[in-house]
Amino acid sequence: MFKTVLLTVDVNDFKGAERPAEVARTMMATGSEELHVMNVVPDYGMSIVGSFFSQDHNKVILKEAKAALEAWGADQFSGIDNLRLHVDQGTVYDLVLQEAKSVGADAIIVGAHKSQLKDYLIGPNAARISRHAKQSVFVIR
Repeated sequence: MFKTVLLTVDVNDFKGAERPAEVARTMMATGSEELHVMNVVPDYGMSIVGSFFSQDHNKVILKEAKAALEAWGADQFSGIDNLRLHVDQGTVYDLVLQEAKSVGADAIIVGAHKSQLKDYLIGPNAARISRHAKQSVFVIR
């Protein structure tokens, strides 16, 4: 049904990515051809905040995020040949939408972070992705 799937995960919350990963595995088992797994490291938001970190801080963080995603991806998606991993830094929802367009994703899978009002709200990134994506978006609790 969906040829190319983009799964978004947070390397700091792999437990929260279990159900979305399960949905991605199911899609791959039922005919999807390519799975892209993406982690976005948020930026600082204000340039003054970035001045408190070392010059190579971004490179180190991205390298650590990539290593964590590779280890988790190997565990979660062993046997899936067309697996691509992506790590980027910036505004989460913007980069997810850009990546979905870039890889030609037919579907985006995002997790809904549990909040105090867990029965009523999804996270701000999932909400923005859902509103602005041209693809089908699956928000998984």
